Amino acid sequence: MSLQNTPSSERLHIGFFGMRNAGKSSVVNAVTNQDLSVVSDVLGTTTDPVKKAMELLPLGPVVIIDTPGLDDEGYLGELRVKKAKEILAKTDIAVLVVDATKGMSDEDKELLSIFKERKLPFLIVYNKLDLISERKELLQNEIYVSANTKENIDKLKELLSELSKNAKTEKPIVSDLIDEGDLIVLVIPIDESAPKGRLILPQQMVMRDILDHHANCLCTQVEELGSTLNMLKVKPKLVITDSQAFKAVAKIVPEDITLTSFSIIMARYKGDLKSLIQGASMLSQLQTGDKVLIAEGCTHHRQCRDIGTVKMPNWIENFSNAKPQYTFTSGGSFPDDLSEFKLIVHCGGCMLNEKEMKRRMESSDAHSVPIVNYGVAIAHMHGILHRSLAPFPDIQKLL
Repeated sequence: MSLQNTPSSERLHIGFFGMRNAGKSSVVNAVTNQDLSVVSDVLGTTTDPVKKAMELLPLGPVVIIDTPGLDDEGYLGELRVKKAKEILAKTDIAVLVVDATKGMSDEDKELLSIFKERKLPFLIVYNKLDLISERKELLQNEIYVSANTKENIDKLKELLSELSKNAKTEKPIVSDLIDEGDLIVLVIPIDESAPKGRLILPQQMVMRDILDHHANCLCTQVEELGSTLNMLKVKPKLVITDSQAFKAVAKIVPEDITLTSFSIIMARYKGDLKSLIQGASMLSQLQTGDKVLIAEGCTHHRQCRDIGTVKMPNWIENFSNAKPQYTFTSGGSFPDDLSEFKLIVHCGGCMLNEKEMKRRMESSDAHSVPIVNYGVAIAHMHGILHRSLAPFPDIQKLL
């Protein structure tokens, strides 16, 4: 996957935090060498998080996030501060920008304690070096810079590059399940929910991972799957299907061919597949009136046969013989308090970075609320979960 085409969810997320007018936006602009954020002497110029996906040498593909000041005031200020702290959920490396002429505030210290509590890699950047006459002795993760004169900005980027080596680990998508030269069949329905003129991100990511490891992929739709398999001279190593077509595909694919879904692949890649498998058992225990959260990581136009708001509730009700109450969220929206819910049903999370997906799963665990993702839920409700976990025998044996 080229740097230019790396999805935002796969990029290193670097968040810049600090007090109003500590110079966060100026430091961001100096680091990126762009006018990414508006800069002025007026307190609170940055009112909402500003995000930019870009290539930043020597780090590579990143998402830079500039946040509102932690000391913003009033009702709107509280909302902005809350939004800034929410950014922590998706931050791989945190940069705390401190006004070197004033020193660290109580708000800065509070944020540092959050970094440490979450075991989040961080740097403390003392800005406005050009305005001070004395420097204190710094720790290993501290640096003086001047966004105005650009002094030490290159050194700051080098420190970020060093932190990035441990902040985000490379994980296989499907490459550890296949060998060079294997044939993988991808079942990609083109229906009313498919985006016009393109494939969805999990399909792109799986396909690229297969090709990067010198295996072969063949794409087909459900209607052509049977004839496609019949014309093959070699047996596919693996068939991966869209979750919504799981039931139909399982009837077509012979039992001696391993079958799974894009959503289950993404569940392992983004989060904790074992926890999601355990969460599936709650689907049969739901009672009428129980509250179920159906959460998606992306925002898209809802259609008449939308999977989250239409298909999933129908499947749940048919399977559980109950009528739960549903709450729907999408994009960056996810409740802080999950205690009212009996179950969380989440999408595959392809538009969320690993940090945020894990944070959502950790939050569900902290509130003792089971969580399952679309692919696992669909396979379980259609009675083919055991088969769909064949690529992961260590997890399959837990059923």
